[in-house]
Amino acid sequence: MPEAMADVGLIGLAVMGQNLALNIADHGFLVAVHNRTKARTDAFIQANPAESFGATGGGLVACDELGDLVRALKRPRRIVIMVQAGAATDAVIDGLAGLIEPGDCIVDGGNAHWEDTIRREKALAEKGLLFVGSGVSGGEEGARFGPSLMPGGKREAWEILEPIWTAIAAKVDPETGKPIEGARPGKPVAGGEACAAYIGPDGAGHYVKMVHNGIEYADMQMICEAYQLVREMGGLTAEEAGEVFAAWNRGELDSFLIEITADILKQRDPVTGQPFVDIVLDAAGQKGTGKWTSINALDMGVPGATIAEAVFARCISALKDERVLANEILYGPDTSNSSTIRDDLFGSRDSFVSAVGEALYCAKICSYAQGFQLMAAASEHYGWSLDFGSIAMIWRGGCIIRARFLQKIKEAYERDSGLRNLLLDPYFTEVIARSQGPWRRVVAAGAMGGIPMPAFTSALAYYDSYRHAVLPANLLQAQRDYFGAHTYQRVDEPRNKSFHLDWPHPERPQIEM
Repeated sequence: MPEAMADVGLIGLAVMGQNLALNIADHGFLVAVHNRTKARTDAFIQANPAESFGATGGGLVACDELGDLVRALKRPRRIVIMVQAGAATDAVIDGLAGLIEPGDCIVDGGNAHWEDTIRREKALAEKGLLFVGSGVSGGEEGARFGPSLMPGGKREAWEILEPIWTAIAAKVDPETGKPIEGARPGKPVAGGEACAAYIGPDGAGHYVKMVHNGIEYADMQMICEAYQLVREMGGLTAEEAGEVFAAWNRGELDSFLIEITADILKQRDPVTGQPFVDIVLDAAGQKGTGKWTSINALDMGVPGATIAEAVFARCISALKDERVLANEILYGPDTSNSSTIRDDLFGSRDSFVSAVGEALYCAKICSYAQGFQLMAAASEHYGWSLDFGSIAMIWRGGCIIRARFLQKIKEAYERDSGLRNLLLDPYFTEVIARSQGPWRRVVAAGAMGGIPMPAFTSALAYYDSYRHAVLPANLLQAQRDYFGAHTYQRVDEPRNKSFHLDWPHPERPQIEM
């Protein structure tokens, strides 16, 4: 192949890298690919000959060394890195920085920590090089046929990357806001709105992707709690629960995660014939982005309890052996009374199941409200000027949390671009006003039945805390002033004035030494 003919380079041919390269080639781009191990590059090229891409005009070219890849690219060079976050990413960037020229653009498509992205963008800018830290959401299926893409960096870097990112992103119908399906190898989806948009400077893209993942943690945990409620208190079989989730997916809860939950619950284990979900060990893994989101919420002083509870739920699930032991020692309520509790509160099983769906939707609203509050705080802290309506739009397709519900968030920010909290939007206010009764009864029923609901209950506590004009923090602050002279503010004085009371401590007995 002649030098300087490829449109884009891609480094890292693990599953995500391979699928992204194929997606780019499907859209008519010639992709120069490189992997640290030459054998993987050769096998990838052999498995995907030019005819795989039909009449699109795209294709792949193997590059054994980084220098070969750089020489294969048209200027300004666009090089996408899909390697493990951390030291591996730094090593590739360092290797490229000495080979490329000012004006060329490196794109990190991994799950990098946003502060690493800020550091890398600054260091490369000093050399005249452009850098984009881009969230890539949707897993391997999304990478192959249309992910949600969240790029951050200088606008001039985004302008170089935009033709490729817009082409390969998931597409949604502009009228319905629903993803356009049907992409397959060599035949990408045509038309629709791209689920890719410029997020903001330096680490903004990777930050928004992190919050996306934190919300994903909460979504998944809430779905699991709804599942446990309808099975243990509702008495549904796995297949019946699957039908319930399928029905929910035809209404307000319509989303990718609800859809796949219905599929999972209907699946039979090919070995035993039992419901597949019943043979999967109840110990969840995690890769860290939910934890990052929770830690950052604490650092920012933003309430993000529902996301944090979802992370902790995974932590406690991993204590499988301890939980088995505790099950033999610790007491809970008599579960034989579950149906009585359910019917006393709801009248029937069907009414209970319907209420669980309403509770799930209310909790989901509160979880997203927390995520968007966190992004707002970060936007102000880092000077990113995030467009929350745009973020909701690019999450409607390709990503794991894609849902009909995101259209409502987009509309909320169209009504008020300065919206302080999603709960204050008229649509969401009305939904919770309508459904909080069933939500509260579901939480009460679960608590009486001994069913753990960390996400449902923390979301409800968030809602009740946010709507209270007065919280018991007045007592807390008085305690802090009593034992540590931390001062307090008064309700009858301006907020910028602090006071301290000279507390009359009772006589305390002296301890002889």
